[in-house]
Amino acid sequence: MRAAMRILPPALAAALLALPAAASAGPLTTAERDYADWLDASYAVATLRAGPATRIDGRDEAAWAALRDERAVSLGQLLPALRTAALGAGDRAALAAMERGLADAPTTPAAAAPGASAARCATAADAALGREALSQALYACFEHHGNHLEFEGRTIARTTALELLQELDSSTRRRAVFGAFAALWAALAPGAGAADPYRRLVGLAAAEYAARGRSPIADAARTVGADEREVEGWLTAVLERWRTATAGPAVEPWDYWYAHTAASRTLDAEIPPERIPALTRRYYLDLGADLDALGVQHDLAVRPGKAPLAYADFVRIGRTVDGRWRPAIARVSANVEHGGLFVLNEIVHEDGHAVHMAAVRTRPAFFDLGDDLFIEAFADVTSWSVAEPAWQRRYLGRAADERGALEALYASVVLDVAWGLFELRMLRAPASDPNVVWTEITSRYLNVVPHPELPWWALRVQLVDLPGYMINYGLGAVLTADLRHRTRAAIGPFDAGNPRWYGWTSATLLRYGRSVATPVLLRRFLGRPVSTAALLAELDRIRPPATAAASR
Repeated sequence: MRAAMRILPPALAAALLALPAAASAGPLTTAERDYADWLDASYAVATLRAGPATRIDGRDEAAWAALRDERAVSLGQLLPALRTAALGAGDRAALAAMERGLADAPTTPAAAAPGASAARCATAADAALGREALSQALYACFEHHGNHLEFEGRTIARTTALELLQELDSSTRRRAVFGAFAALWAALAPGAGAADPYRRLVGLAAAEYAARGRSPIADAARTVGADEREVEGWLTAVLERWRTATAGPAVEPWDYWYAHTAASRTLDAEIPPERIPALTRRYYLDLGADLDALGVQHDLAVRPGKAPLAYADFVRIGRTVDGRWRPAIARVSANVEHGGLFVLNEIVHEDGHAVHMAAVRTRPAFFDLGDDLFIEAFADVTSWSVAEPAWQRRYLGRAADERGALEALYASVVLDVAWGLFELRMLRAPASDPNVVWTEITSRYLNVVPHPELPWWALRVQLVDLPGYMINYGLGAVLTADLRHRTRAAIGPFDAGNPRWYGWTSATLLRYGRSVATPVLLRRFLGRPVSTAALLAELDRIRPPATAAASR
């Protein structure tokens, strides 16, 4: 196990990356080729529906959809017939993976034609909607209301509003930004108690997860080798450390971001929106990952009907074509109309997904990125670097105060931890009032003035897109800190670039896809179980030295 942890010379890492994964040469050959075609077509359809491209490899959406449906029919016949074939262990696992994949087709955050999101959002009031339909309706509310917030006579996107909460020097104006969310919050939680759309969604999701015997919370716990109670303890331990590190007067919820981002605000002028793509490209290039050479596509403009959250997805998978490995191509979608460190962090995170996608080298049956928690945690390995003075000096020409810059980063990180804890508790007790649950968490751990009348938990679209998914960001922060610590120990610092990073990380962590179970991969990479120690130590960096030492 520890042999795989050795530091690889750059030449060896590059050689490993160049090797195509072994493909099935037996009974699964035709099925796996069709499965690869089906995945390519599924991702192409999703890409074209998201816009603005109209063709991929010369085919339009209708042509890709026809290929997808044709391959789905073929696989529907081939895969069941193979269940009785004499297969080795690897092929049996590949067959099971393809059957699971075909039953759970790739999806991408939905885009909608202008006006369509308003109509769908309005259906959220229908008490007869099932879990998936209600989720889609509330997701549409984030596009209709969340991407069209009225503030000081102009319309802004949700991500812009979150950046303004860090920048505006007037508490009155920051409260007005909060007020701009009123229509969105009214759609999710109009004050009808158990009949509120969000509360109905949580109840339906909890019942669905119980019926199938698994949930995003349980899946995340499994990834790190823990159970739900242990995970809750980890989250509260992180929040307790933050509370101790940032003790002081309580702040209003609309002032929370501003209170913790004084240092990062000094740098926001250096990061206008048009500079963000160049900054992230330069950083990844210094890490050995050339985004342009990897074919990463960026769709960062704000336009009507666009998906209301930032995400990365495949355009096509990586696979062997004519005896040679053809790498995956990824795309990043976001609504960037305002600059600043907060927005830059988000795009560096999404580009982290993109380089992960390009690094996978495995057979089509296992072509995926791994467990959700690992996927989100890995993308933050690089995005957290933008808060480090070494990154800021190299890429911005000057750095903020270290403790202040880290406080700005971890103010957002612990909010994700709080949201993870919020969803864990809501899914465990779906009859709970979400305003009360959120107020208890934020007043106790984040030192925020209680406002149980405000559903300000409803700032993240993931809450309605897939209830429970926020655990992958909250608990994922624990894993991110662990991965960063392990990587620094192995290859040295990488916050200001390190050309060994991409080759080494790809060869030791990213290339496997689903061919190695994520819990096994993490245990092998870390050389031990996942631990909160690295994240707790990071939070100590924002405290005065004397009190930080006392906490240990």
